[in-house]
Amino acid sequence: MTAPVTTLEAVESFTPERTVPISGLADRLGLRRTKLRLFERVHGLKEIRFDPELDLFDVVLPAARRITADPPVRERIRYVVYAHTTQAVAPAHIDPAQEIKARLGLADAEAFALSQQNCAGGMAAVDTAAELLRSEGWPGEHALVITGEQAFSPKIQLIPDVAIMGDAGAACLVTLDGGGDRVRSYATRTLGQFSAAMLLDEEKSLEVSKFYAPVLAEVVREAVARAGMTLPDIDLIIPHNVNLQSWRQTIGELGIDRSQVFLDNVERYSHCFASDVFLNYTTLRDAGRLTAGRNYLFATVGLGATFAAMVITHQHTGQGGGPA
Repeated sequence: MTAPVTTLEAVESFTPERTVPISGLADRLGLRRTKLRLFERVHGLKEIRFDPELDLFDVVLPAARRITADPPVRERIRYVVYAHTTQAVAPAHIDPAQEIKARLGLADAEAFALSQQNCAGGMAAVDTAAELLRSEGWPGEHALVITGEQAFSPKIQLIPDVAIMGDAGAACLVTLDGGGDRVRSYATRTLGQFSAAMLLDEEKSLEVSKFYAPVLAEVVREAVARAGMTLPDIDLIIPHNVNLQSWRQTIGELGIDRSQVFLDNVERYSHCFASDVFLNYTTLRDAGRLTAGRNYLFATVGLGATFAAMVITHQHTGQGGGPA
């Protein structure tokens, strides 16, 4: 018997209205002029969405509320999975996953969080949710994957010489054998020797930079091969927004044209905690740039270092409305 196929029934995203130019963060992040030029001219960053007046749940709930607005959808949600990157995103007395579940009115769902794969956590959560539905779920049940955080401190907003983090949230409704986008494969690899992430010494940080593009390219090829495809079968790579320089290097490793990777949102949003691929997906969908029957590939990297890629075949995924 063929295993049921993971499908993405709905994908939504949210970004705050407040837009801040990268130069406007120089004092907050302690960026000297040379570092600011690095981010603007080499990494291609222009602005981010950043609103300190919002709290965590103001950022992560809007996308999920759009998906769960329909009562029959809420009734079928078996799991709520919150994928976050910062280990402590709320005060110790608050369980964010349980709080999200309560605020969405999903009293009968089981809620938990994933946090060890950092910005690769969104795809890991989709895969985990699907496996739970296969092993424990009933036909027609769903899982709601939620991502997103705030850059509440300069210490987590700046990844030195690599990225500046913006505020965003996303939500993805997962089921089996549904009518949405079909997940054709998922590949991931963790290089545990770099688990110290931003606490790595200079030597290890340089080592990461050497591994980064070749390993990401390998994981992309692995996901494509597992889907029974070759790179020309992929219409567009939907990436994380870490910076343009990293993607130039990865594009070179893959031997593809720059136009095959959607990079427009790097300058618009910069890197957003675990939410980039879903944010970029909704941007493309709402612009009419996703075509039913064609194949797309999510690709991202989490500090630590986890590389992940997922091939999907687009069908029709709701709801629409974009990253309000």
